[in-house]
Amino acid sequence: MPWRGRRRRDRAAEAIAAGVASGQELFGGNLEMDHAYYRHNTAHLELTLLDTFRQLPRLVAQSVRLAWQADRSAMLMVAAAELGQGLTSAFSLLATNQVLVGLFAQGPTPDRVRNALPALVAVAISGALTAVLHAVSTVAAGRLEPKVERAAEVTLMTKVARVEMRTLEDGDFKRLLQSAAWGTDASRRMIGHSVGIVNALISLAAASAVLTVLHPILLPLLILITLPQAWGAVRDARRRYRSTQAWIDHGRQQSELSWHLKDRNSAQEVRVHGVGAYLLHHYRRMAAAREAEETRLARAEAVTGLASSSLSGLASLLTYAVLGWLVLSGRTDLAASGTAVLAIRTGTGGLSRLVTEVQATYRQSLYLADYERACHLCDKHAIPEGGTPVEDFPARITVENVSYTYPDREKPAIDGVSLTLDRGEIIALVGENGSGKTTLAKLIAGLYRPDDGRILWDGTDDNDLNRDDLFSQVALVSQSFTEWPFTAAANITIGRPRTSPAQPGRPKPRPGFPDARLTSAAEYAEADSVIDELPKGWGTLLDRSYVGGVALSGGQWQRLVLARARYRDAALIIADEPTSALDARSEIAAFAKIRSLADAGQTVILITHRLASTRLADKIYVLDHGRLIEHGNHSTLMHANGAYADMYTLQAAQYATPPDAESEASRNLP
Repeated sequence: MPWRGRRRRDRAAEAIAAGVASGQELFGGNLEMDHAYYRHNTAHLELTLLDTFRQLPRLVAQSVRLAWQADRSAMLMVAAAELGQGLTSAFSLLATNQVLVGLFAQGPTPDRVRNALPALVAVAISGALTAVLHAVSTVAAGRLEPKVERAAEVTLMTKVARVEMRTLEDGDFKRLLQSAAWGTDASRRMIGHSVGIVNALISLAAASAVLTVLHPILLPLLILITLPQAWGAVRDARRRYRSTQAWIDHGRQQSELSWHLKDRNSAQEVRVHGVGAYLLHHYRRMAAAREAEETRLARAEAVTGLASSSLSGLASLLTYAVLGWLVLSGRTDLAASGTAVLAIRTGTGGLSRLVTEVQATYRQSLYLADYERACHLCDKHAIPEGGTPVEDFPARITVENVSYTYPDREKPAIDGVSLTLDRGEIIALVGENGSGKTTLAKLIAGLYRPDDGRILWDGTDDNDLNRDDLFSQVALVSQSFTEWPFTAAANITIGRPRTSPAQPGRPKPRPGFPDARLTSAAEYAEADSVIDELPKGWGTLLDRSYVGGVALSGGQWQRLVLARARYRDAALIIADEPTSALDARSEIAAFAKIRSLADAGQTVILITHRLASTRLADKIYVLDHGRLIEHGNHSTLMHANGAYADMYTLQAAQYATPPDAESEASRNLP
């Protein structure tokens, strides 16, 4: 009854409104994902039926190019097998026609069967040959697809590993790179979809050719049957696309609630603060809203399906009426009409597959286009190869009026800084968070290129140096160090990884039996005690996500990172908060060892907020908002009574103030 329909629509509208209200209360509106994958995930659904077929030549050509580059013989094998299947399909239909002619001929049944027998054998041979060709195509495609994907992955990773840090940290490039990563998978998928396109085209062509041979009027009737089905498929896809776009934020909001209800990090507040019931209330409202939308889509798709099926049914009725007229008027025989029915079914299936495969290939082509753009940008912004060799670390590095601004910032991170580093010195970079200390160190290490100014290695602009040689002189002990999901031994030796194969006659190192250099580096950083406590020693996997893996504390990791830097044995060590996770005793020992490195001729750039350690530095440079405001040694800067002296005095006062006085002072704070 009409009032029931209105009541259902009202309830659906109320559910949707409640779900939207929950999203507004919790998230303040939409949740737009900052991930390039979502840019193309449903883009193929924007295609109209005409656009679908317009894209066909370009998409197939793109896949052929990828396949040709990866494995020409496999590609030719796939092409030959698919073409062969089309020919056998057409031959099978024509042979079927001869079978029907023999069976419908005049005469005794045994004679008719004997007359049809050769054609039946031909149909059987054709079917067997089609199966063999399909198997050949499957094997060749199975060989071709992983080769295409592997080539794309290796190419992208090789290029990304050489791209300049400035480009790698750019937000737009990172989003493009995310989408490009899907492009490597798309390169493989496009091969499979293109094979499906070719298969559907050949099947459609075979059916069309047979119908044309039987009677020319049958070909337009085939198109008349299939067009409503293709229209219905595209219309449903576009409707679902619009719904997906409208509800994608809603889905993300639901996912966020579901995640935090199950997440270990949220578990405490979910239970103690009673957050669980609150989140469940909003999740139910959102789920009800989504159910109402899915119901609406189902009803709309049912109407479209009914309309397209009705139109296709009418076209089929017209086709069979025409077939009947052709038979009754003597323009064709009963056997030909039976063959026509089989050909129409084959052609209808081929056209439906064609629409589906083209839409899928189109979506994959968008990711592949991002892959190609990312490769182009990597080439454009790659670290230059070649240059003046760096055989020895320079006696002096000079930074002359250097400035650098990050791509997503307006103010420079480093603004007109000049300083010198002499071999064997400890250079301390001091300043508040965001003052530019780490950025300056990365400029000196060659990771960033200055926007203005220059950095000289014994008078040679580092832009003219071989960057790989420059990097080989530098070791990083970063506060954001990498916790590699490798063994304990590999986490240290990765400081100076061996990429060349072992020389003949030289024994390969065995897990659990480290060489003297590795042992020495671990002992230097006091990481040997960490290794001794691991269940498999040097061969222990340092990632608890995997079976047999273990997790280390922050302090244990920092010791391994110090050992990694020692193992690298570079002339310039950049230590960015190298002891932030160590206990007091270990921290004092670590700084004493840093001093010993400088005494042995290595140059150290020390970045730290713990100014008690800067007293051992030969030079101290104080930065503020990217500008150099003070420099000198500890004694000079303390006598200057400037920014450094203020910071040092504040930190020292924390330890010098008696607890009672500190409590009293805190109570008197405004």
